[in-house]
Amino acid sequence: MSSAWSKIGHGFAWFFDLELDPYGQREAERNDSRNASESHPNVEPYDERDPTALDWILGITPTPRGIFQYLYRLFPFLHWITKYNLTWFIGDLIAGVTVGAVVVPQGMAYALLAGLEPQYGLYSSFMGVLIYWFFATSKDITIGPVAVMSTVTGGIVNTAAEVIPDVPGHVVASALAVIVGGIVTFLGLARLGWVVDFIPLPSIAAFMTGSGINIAVGQIPTVMGMNSKRRRFSTRDPTYQVIINTLKNLPYTTIDAAMGLTALLMLYIIRETCAYLAKRYPHRAKTFFFVSTLRTAFVILLYTGISAGVNVYRRTDPLFSVLGEVPRGFQHAAVPDLDARIISSFVSELPAAVIVVLIEHISISKSFGRVNNYVIDPSQELVAIGVTNLLGPFLGGYPATGSFSRTAIKSKAGVRTPFAGVITAVVVLLALYALTAVFWYIPQASMSAVIVHAVLDVVSPPRIVYQFWRVSPLEVIIFLAGVLVTIFDGIEDGIYTTVCISFVVFVFRLFQAKGRFLGVAKIRTIGDVRTGTASEGQPLSPDQKAPASLKGGSVSTYRNIFLPIDHEDNSNPEVVVTHPYPGVFIYQFSELFNYPNANRYLDQLSTGIFKVTRRTDPASLGKLGDRPWNDPGPRKGKELPEEPDVRPTLRAIILDCSAINNVDVTSVQALIDVRNQLDKYAQPDTVEWHFANVRNPWTRRAFTAAGFGFILPNQGDAEPGRRWKSIFSVADLADAASPLSSNDKFGRAATAEKFGGRNDEEIGALPPASINDSEGSSRQVPIYGLNRPFFHADLQEALDAVLENIGDQTPAFIKS
Repeated sequence: MSSAWSKIGHGFAWFFDLELDPYGQREAERNDSRNASESHPNVEPYDERDPTALDWILGITPTPRGIFQYLYRLFPFLHWITKYNLTWFIGDLIAGVTVGAVVVPQGMAYALLAGLEPQYGLYSSFMGVLIYWFFATSKDITIGPVAVMSTVTGGIVNTAAEVIPDVPGHVVASALAVIVGGIVTFLGLARLGWVVDFIPLPSIAAFMTGSGINIAVGQIPTVMGMNSKRRRFSTRDPTYQVIINTLKNLPYTTIDAAMGLTALLMLYIIRETCAYLAKRYPHRAKTFFFVSTLRTAFVILLYTGISAGVNVYRRTDPLFSVLGEVPRGFQHAAVPDLDARIISSFVSELPAAVIVVLIEHISISKSFGRVNNYVIDPSQELVAIGVTNLLGPFLGGYPATGSFSRTAIKSKAGVRTPFAGVITAVVVLLALYALTAVFWYIPQASMSAVIVHAVLDVVSPPRIVYQFWRVSPLEVIIFLAGVLVTIFDGIEDGIYTTVCISFVVFVFRLFQAKGRFLGVAKIRTIGDVRTGTASEGQPLSPDQKAPASLKGGSVSTYRNIFLPIDHEDNSNPEVVVTHPYPGVFIYQFSELFNYPNANRYLDQLSTGIFKVTRRTDPASLGKLGDRPWNDPGPRKGKELPEEPDVRPTLRAIILDCSAINNVDVTSVQALIDVRNQLDKYAQPDTVEWHFANVRNPWTRRAFTAAGFGFILPNQGDAEPGRRWKSIFSVADLADAASPLSSNDKFGRAATAEKFGGRNDEEIGALPPASINDSEGSSRQVPIYGLNRPFFHADLQEALDAVLENIGDQTPAFIKS
């Protein structure tokens, strides 16, 4: 069957005039493998096989088992629900009730922030905590209304009120939740949770900080009662305008300020007092934590009681603004209206809404996963948040996502499993059916104080910004840009600004990637041996193992290290670093090697080589009129310079590809062009290209397809009768159980085989004792294929191969 397919393939190649093996790869690899096996008969043969398109297709094609695992992972609760026990339930009960006491007042407050009636916040809170636990991979996250998403929703509702005034705001908010939920669910089901990683931490911090300032400033007029009697100015204007208008309207402050400012002050007093007492009395820290956690519920209950005492007989004319009527139960349960007019009213704001849902939830879940030592699945979390927003609107909910404050409370309260969300849902349900009469008396100024107190916690303090500055000063600019745009324009534009600038910086860094020329330095490691091993002059006992790099107690043997020639890695400039051999260069890629930066890398490589080498044969330039304008060489009549050029000729290039994962057609073609350019520069000699640390088989395939990695058939012998000396790394299987043992005979898991060697001490090579020749009777297997001698396991092997084969060569042209 394979023969038939091969014939068909060759037929297509003949018809389309395709050159299947332009570099003679098959013949070259057969010769290389045969020569290596003949030279080292004790090494088991191994040839690399290139991955194929069929392998890739089979790798991504789902299997029945894979489909089952995919469906099973959609419901993570199945992994732990059968192990649920009383201890877990008690932890979940405490955490669930605690969060419930916080989410009820916060949910109603955030609904007001969204321009909706307070009951819609309770609907969203109920559905968020009830549904999430089915799909959750985080035990700590609490889904529900949050300040930033409520603000974004409020802006959309206000805009829709102008465009489609006949549609109620809650209908628009529910439609928004369904569309956002559908998009996020699709991303999760397609396992695209990694897209959130495109948004870096400074961008998230800027978004949260700017949003926190924006929301807090917008709530101050309500705290002060400036808009209680009549609406004097809009709190949804840009933040700086709200600040100006607030200062202008200070004379219109009402008695609401007494209910708002004192509530805000009390919230901070309780928090700081509990924090102080927890440090003073550590054995009661848990008690103070719960007192601090319940401060929101306590303050709301206190001021609701004050309001009830004042307004119980003046419900028609309350002394200060109150929350008003909250319907009992789910009075607005209905199928969401997805009319085209409604969707078109907010379609331009949809990206911002989706981004807010994604980055808030994923960033919070990842953060608490790291703190509590578990790993979340971002894609599954997107499924959870998406389904929540898809189903929530059927009970009247609006867009919800993960809440930082409630998640922190839930985590510290000792939650054990996501089932705590069900307990919280019961608390919200009781509030909806049993406490709605009390909600009428809640002062609006006190509710705004709760919002201000909550959102200021997400503002990044100066120490965080200073830490950004120490790590990456450029990203502080991104942070400040996002904050300033949010303050002077709006939350949506602040989101777009941080995301776009972060992407531009990422692309700029990719385009501006800079490689390094590496040199060799001979070093040794010294230091104190750990207690219980061996001290100076004290031998190890038979059952002890020590790393092979520690010899004689505290000092190791000499070894090579590869450092940048110009010490730009901040290494000590007094350390002598030189090129490994005249005309041999080691070049390291610092980033990905793809089309954006390929030319920059290779221009730097060729320019650096031209500066320190000379053309092998100046006569190869030809007549003056035939020479390139940018490299004309000496003038006519002065074919040789007065002073002889003592620079070496180009012999070999070693590329350190440890930073490369994938390459593309553009980068490989650029490498071919540079190879051709340098071959002309070095003619009649040929430049050897060696590759170290190429780990991806598809990258190795790409390089071999371009004629790299093997000895071209017409270049196998630099001189008549001279044969390529195979240098490659092997693993001694007899010692595989202890690859770092101190036994010199089997002391290296990958040992460089070197035959016909010479003394390389002048370039700092490893002493001859470290290069073994078929010792013992253990099985020796090569690390990589013998059919590709120019691909090496590491830089040392590549350097050994170059030096061993370059030593016996006489350059075809020597400058006198």
